[in-house]
Order: sequence, then structure tokens, then C-alpha cells
Amino acid sequence: MAINNNLEYKSKLFAIGNPLLDISVTEGAQQLLEQYKLKANDAILAGEEHQPIYEQVRTTLSPLYLAGGAGQNTARAASYVLPEGSVVYTGAVGNDNFAKTLREANEKEGVESAYQVVEGTSTGACCVLITGHDRSLCTNLAAAEKFTVDHLRSAEIKQKIEEASHFYIGGFFLTHGLESALEVAKHSASADKTLAFNLSAPFIPQFFKDQVDQLIPYADIVFGNESEAEAYAQSHGIADTSAKNIAQHIASLPKTNSGKDRIVVITQGAQETVVAIGTKSVTSYPVTPLAKDAIVDTNGAGDATAGGFVAAFVLGSPIPECVEVGHKLGAMCIQQNGPQLPYPKQKVL
Repeated sequence: MAINNNLEYKSKLFAIGNPLLDISVTEGAQQLLEQYKLKANDAILAGEEHQPIYEQVRTTLSPLYLAGGAGQNTARAASYVLPEGSVVYTGAVGNDNFAKTLREANEKEGVESAYQVVEGTSTGACCVLITGHDRSLCTNLAAAEKFTVDHLRSAEIKQKIEEASHFYIGGFFLTHGLESALEVAKHSASADKTLAFNLSAPFIPQFFKDQVDQLIPYADIVFGNESEAEAYAQSHGIADTSAKNIAQHIASLPKTNSGKDRIVVITQGAQETVVAIGTKSVTSYPVTPLAKDAIVDTNGAGDATAGGFVAAFVLGSPIPECVEVGHKLGAMCIQQNGPQLPYPKQKVL
């Protein structure tokens, strides 16, 4: 399917999440995992005991600084596929150099930054500890958790929401932004638009179950990986934790906009991706594995996969093609340092 490069192209993706600067560490990562009692392949919100890690990494190691935040990663991945000017991303940042770095990354990759700027608070950061093919994410939300629904109701952002045909909300945003997420979700459903939601990490369905349950009725597309799906099953008392069963379960949940089936996409790394469509079907799509020595960093792979799927969906591609584009972007991402895609752009659709 050819990408429509017409400047009058109307479909727009509006994404909302937690803008973060990724502080990526490889050398010394294992020691930090042990020191701060972190798991090798996990994602958490930093507690009081984790706060010193950011300064420790900055002053004693040689980290790589990259634009991050799961929702923002997905927005930039979608922009990789969509026509220029098709993606708007919002979240809260501080008035600092970290925010400047994020804006520059978005501008380079064709994403419009529609940030809420919170004075007196720093932009959020995520310490990424890379050990082998595993990555441990420890996030200090800072300004990101101070996002308010008033920003969505401002004339400028409200217009961008009205202009959008598709929306994307990362699960991490639900740790503090349920009111704002529901504001966008209700608009999407009432206007017969499309809302995609990502479970994002196992702790979201585990510890923010009520927030997830409030948002899913509005979701037309739900993303998750096998660990997130299993966490969802456990928190909802579902005995069969297979990807197929959980995908079917979520796909068949009640839906506010009942005029279209919910699509649920469960990725499993190099294993098959499972897609359930309402109560109609559940299909497995094989993943073309990469050689181990081609894998550089798995951070952001799931975000890239979701971004590719959503972008193809916005362009009207059939589901198998959406999955294929998602797989391509995920594979491209894990061959880079951090949540990035190769430039100049490679043809994926």
C-alpha cells in the first residue's frame, strides 16, 4: 500500500503519555541492578530508595541520553510511517534542557510536540539498565505526573483533538492521568474515532487495575506483551493465561462504541503475535527472528511495534499488513541503541 504524501491528508494521530529522557547504561548496569534491587527485565516507578540512581549514573558512568517515554516512542515510530505532520504528542515537561532535547528529537522525526510546561519541576527521566538483551526501566515521572486535563481543554490542544482521527494512550499515563485519558477516550467514542491503548508494563494491570478497567471500554485497539497480558489475567482472576485466551477475553469485553470490534494485539518477543478481533477471530502471526548478534538493545521495541501497527491502521491497511509493519519497526528498533529507528527512513509499507 502506497503512503499518501498529499499535504491535504486529514487523518492525524494524537498521542498522550509521559515524556521522559532515557538515561541508558550498559557498563555498570549489573552493579546498579543489584545495588537498587531491580529486576533485569522490568519497568517500575522509582521509589524513594531509587532516587539517588539518576545522579549516580550521571556523575560516575557514561550514559547515553535519548528521547523516551513509551507513548512518545510510539508516536515517533508512527511518524516514521505516516506522512509528515500527521502525529501530535502531548504530555507534561519542565522548562529545562531535557525538554529541549525531547522537542528536538520529535521535530527531527516529524512529531509535533504539544507539551504542557510545568514551571519549577524537572522533565521526567527513565534510567535504562541494559544487561545482555534485557533492560530494566526505573522511571522518575517528575513533571510528567503533573499533567492536567485543563491542558486538553485549552483552545490550541482542543483543536488538535478535534482534528485527529486516531488516538493513542500509553498505560503508564494511567498512574496519574485517568481524568485526562477519559477526556480523550470519551471524545473518541462519541465522535466514532479510533482509540488505541497500551498496557505498557505488568505493574499497570496489577496495581492500576481500576484505571485500566475504566479505560478499556473506550479502547478500539489494545496492545500488550505476554508479561502484561499475564499480569492482566492474574489481576482479573483469569485462569488460562495463554496469549490467545487473554486476547480473546479483552477483545470481547463490553465496548462503549459497539459499532466496531475491539482489536487486541499481544506480542511475545520473537514468538508469534496474537491478534483477536471482537468475538470473531483470533489469529497468530509468526515473527521473523533476528540473529542474536544483530540485537543491540530491546528498549522501545514494543513501542515501535505498536507505532508501526497504529500507523498502518491509520492508513487503512488490513490487519495482517498492520502486524507486518509493526514487526518491521520492532525489528529495526532492537538493532539500534535505545528507542530509535534508522535514518534515512527505510521503506516499510
